[in-house]
Amino acid sequence: MSLQTDSLFGSPSLPPAYPERAAWGTAPKLRAWQAAAMEKYFDRNPRDFLAVATPGAGKTTFALRIATELIERGQVSRITIVTPTDHLKRQWADAAARVGIAIDPNFKNADGKHGRGFRGVAVTYAQVASKPMLHRAKTEAERTLVIMDEIHHGGDALSWGDGIREAFDPASRRLALTGTPFRSDTAAIPFVDYVEDHEGIRRSKADYTYGYGEALRDHVVRPVMFMAYSGQMRWRTSAGEEMAATLGAPVTKDITSQAWRTALNPAGEWIPSVLAAADKRLTEVRRAVPDAGGLVIATDHEDARAYAGQLKKITGESPTVILSDDAGASNKIEEFSASHKRWMVAVRMVSEGVDVPRLAVGVYATSTATPLFFAQAVGRFVRARKRGETASVFLPSVPNLMGLANQLELERDHALDRPKHDEDGFATEDAEMLEANREEKASDTLEKFKFEALESQASFDRVLFDGGEFGTGGEVGSEDELDFLGIPGLLDADQVGVLLRQRQADQASRRKRRGVAEPEPVVPSVTDHRMLTDLRNELAKNVSAWSARSGMPHGMVHSELRRMSGGPAVAQANEAQLQQRLKKLQDWFLGKK
Repeated sequence: MSLQTDSLFGSPSLPPAYPERAAWGTAPKLRAWQAAAMEKYFDRNPRDFLAVATPGAGKTTFALRIATELIERGQVSRITIVTPTDHLKRQWADAAARVGIAIDPNFKNADGKHGRGFRGVAVTYAQVASKPMLHRAKTEAERTLVIMDEIHHGGDALSWGDGIREAFDPASRRLALTGTPFRSDTAAIPFVDYVEDHEGIRRSKADYTYGYGEALRDHVVRPVMFMAYSGQMRWRTSAGEEMAATLGAPVTKDITSQAWRTALNPAGEWIPSVLAAADKRLTEVRRAVPDAGGLVIATDHEDARAYAGQLKKITGESPTVILSDDAGASNKIEEFSASHKRWMVAVRMVSEGVDVPRLAVGVYATSTATPLFFAQAVGRFVRARKRGETASVFLPSVPNLMGLANQLELERDHALDRPKHDEDGFATEDAEMLEANREEKASDTLEKFKFEALESQASFDRVLFDGGEFGTGGEVGSEDELDFLGIPGLLDADQVGVLLRQRQADQASRRKRRGVAEPEPVVPSVTDHRMLTDLRNELAKNVSAWSARSGMPHGMVHSELRRMSGGPAVAQANEAQLQQRLKKLQDWFLGKK
């Protein structure tokens, strides 16, 4: 490796992550993954390179190190940075300035050329798509490195993909970055390689991948606890029929959707109860992390303002509100990031790439549920600054979100062809959720009047962490809920797991003392294939978690569960048999054999 290690690896002006406060144990040197990725890059010296790294891992630093070295070697003389949003243009320009690269984030297509003294520009994908030939001419004029941040946006629209392909085809170097699962549609992303797998599906091929699981083991990101809340919902349909359901119960998609929307309605009791619980959690975290902040992600402007009003009643402090059409949104985000304020409320905007490292508690109060958006949202809370910081995300206890929370460490490649069968359920779910979200964006206002939310009540359901589920449920404000809200804010991942299992054991003991029997599995009179699928998926996740903990191969874990619990193989097991195996696994986690 021919890198100038003294200047690159030891320079205090190049911290391993932005802003200035890097993760525990990393400053002032590069993180191990950054160094390994750089070594791979310069060993190959490629024209195109795709780096996939989990949010918070330090992709900005990695890219700017590459840029610095290419400039020093004389291999490029100009840099173009492409981002999804205007806010990220400024963020990249600020980061580049700290390492001595002057980038103009205010360049407009009408300007023709950037100001003197700048090495290059930061532009949006939409900006490039509107005038691709302008950007092509600038790319051809000098040896240009193009950094494409969150490259999956290159497939957001046909014009965007065509635009960046046209504009940057002549580039000397192209560095593509992404921190979240790739898109679920089949629009090819420019400058990304696709390789056919054993099923004949063409999937994207990254040149370097650094996932959440690896980053967690390296203490680069925070462990995330998902605090799930259920409760009773009641609403009236457009036909005048009154409906009621428990949030997260195994019901149809339509009923789940309407119960979910009822929960998020600011006029009910669910949202205020969950916001109050999240604020209690934030208070606990701030005992160890005094500047820790919280973020509520809302579906629309109306809800965001209502949630902000409720938070002011709870805390006595007006939260920062970020609306997607607010011209001063970037300044507000920066001011919040530098302050000690408790809460920020945003409408979808605070997603990928927005750095507010002190965010430690989140409330997922939106009905958007694609894997891509969920991963982007959770990414706002995982950016560790020192070892032991934990993150807590509060969310409705609905199947879509529970599945995504349990699969946080799952990594996916972008598939150009739709698989005939999809074992993890993502292809089917993505298609359905994308369609649902298209309809939601097209008729948000109309959708609000398809039913009338009448009543919502919240109850604590469970905690999801590291593929496992903890807690026996409880009323809001109960000892069972406070057990988990009061978990210390400075713990590493192993300590979190130990404490969660201990809290669950304590709750089981309390239930036993009270004489509350564990509910017996109910066998439905008609087999529900969706429920069986969910149970099999849950069993697979728990078996995987036990395998990782014990070192026992997955197949042996399944065999031992079957030997101890009886019944056929998983594929033929009924609900009661699957529930029994899950209960046995739970006993193992609690140290019972």
